[in-house]
Amino acid sequence: MHRFPTRRDMLHSGTFGVGTVALAWLLNRDKLLAAPVKPELERKQFDLTPKVPHFAPKAKAMISLFMQGGPSHMDLLDPKPALEKYDGKPFPGTIKYDNAAQASSKVLASPWKFKKHGKSGIDVSELLPHTAGVIDDVCVVRSMHTGVNNHVQGIHALNTGRTVSGHPVLGSWICYALGSEAQNLPAFVALPDPVSLPVSTTEHWANGWLPAVYQGTSVRPREPRILNLDPPPHYQGEPQQKLLGYLNDLNRDHRAGHPGELDLDARIGTYALAARMQTAAKEALDLSKETTATKTMYGLDDPATADYGTRCLIARRMVERGVRFVQVFTQNQFWDHHGSIRTGLPAACKKTDQPAAALVKDLKQRGLLDSTLVMWGGEMGRLPVIQNDAGAAKVGRDHNTYGFTLWFAGGGFKAGHVHGATDEFGHHAVENVVTQHDLHATLLHLFGLDAKKLTYARNGAELNLLDGHEGKVVKAVLR
Repeated sequence: MHRFPTRRDMLHSGTFGVGTVALAWLLNRDKLLAAPVKPELERKQFDLTPKVPHFAPKAKAMISLFMQGGPSHMDLLDPKPALEKYDGKPFPGTIKYDNAAQASSKVLASPWKFKKHGKSGIDVSELLPHTAGVIDDVCVVRSMHTGVNNHVQGIHALNTGRTVSGHPVLGSWICYALGSEAQNLPAFVALPDPVSLPVSTTEHWANGWLPAVYQGTSVRPREPRILNLDPPPHYQGEPQQKLLGYLNDLNRDHRAGHPGELDLDARIGTYALAARMQTAAKEALDLSKETTATKTMYGLDDPATADYGTRCLIARRMVERGVRFVQVFTQNQFWDHHGSIRTGLPAACKKTDQPAAALVKDLKQRGLLDSTLVMWGGEMGRLPVIQNDAGAAKVGRDHNTYGFTLWFAGGGFKAGHVHGATDEFGHHAVENVVTQHDLHATLLHLFGLDAKKLTYARNGAELNLLDGHEGKVVKAVLR
């Protein structure tokens, strides 16, 4: 009599039968079998000790002057005579508006005059007289394009190569790759504005899914710039040293019982760094020994420039002491001139122009500009037409990420050079377009890093800053 197979029969035939062997052979032939998991013979160490780059670098440190909100390129560094011809008339083409409710098709010519400056003869707006004074040290890229019109997504695109939250920023990638020359200061420092954090707040210096040791350290814009730096009086001296030694023993024993916990490693490293910073950070943040001439150059004697100038000067002092990456921010939406651009843009330029130019000048005179890369700009530019058509005093410009301007100095960039172009109205980048992925590949290249080879293993995948995009090194901007 026929008997139905039992569960034991099925397991026996499936395990020892010819069919199973054949299936394994076919999967192996077609490379569909999972790769064998190789045990890690050594526990990975994630720290900030100096690392060797892929090849010889030109830049050793970077300072990002981030103008959050989107500076109007056609009013600052990308003059468009066609706007004067069509001023007040309908735009002869198609405009991609971000805010359709306040949109207008009327062309808005720049209210400010441009003039050629320096031996390079680069056009600079009258709103940036100090930048004009260092323009021969600057590389102006007029063909940036992300195509991401919202502020937060645009910020993410420039910072992380993605348009969503939760990913490592450029500064974290560079510190992950190279560590830091400063073992008694943070490798990655953020200097926010005293008025407010920028849009996307602390994500600007977030490590994302890289180990926590690579996140940025925010230095307060007011005193005390780093909280709790000094121990209580009864802990100072020998008592503190004994306490730190005991804490280190506890941490070492705890870590031995919890291998692979990267947050624990980062926390232990942070405690150790905090102890070392008690002297070094105070010295780095103390501007009292800077000369009067240096302070005046940065605008510390003028209330309009004193705060931003102070933070630019601190940035110079940080990289001078081996810090790898420094960000200097403007406040939330400071450059987002949807309305009243005739007053808002001059105020933004007044606050930042002199300090930014002073930073370039100061790095150069100290022999640091060749090895320090300075980047200036925001997450977008502006449109060539009027937004908020409610009278000359109230008009502004909407977002534009299809063509905008960034400038760079030092760190291997060509000096006195203009790269790329937007169309005759400044709406779209049309010549030598530079995407965020191209930008990242180029910046990493200057640090001696191949963007495709700089990877981090996560959930079985090798991830990098380019996020699967090509990202070409823009060799035309390199000296």
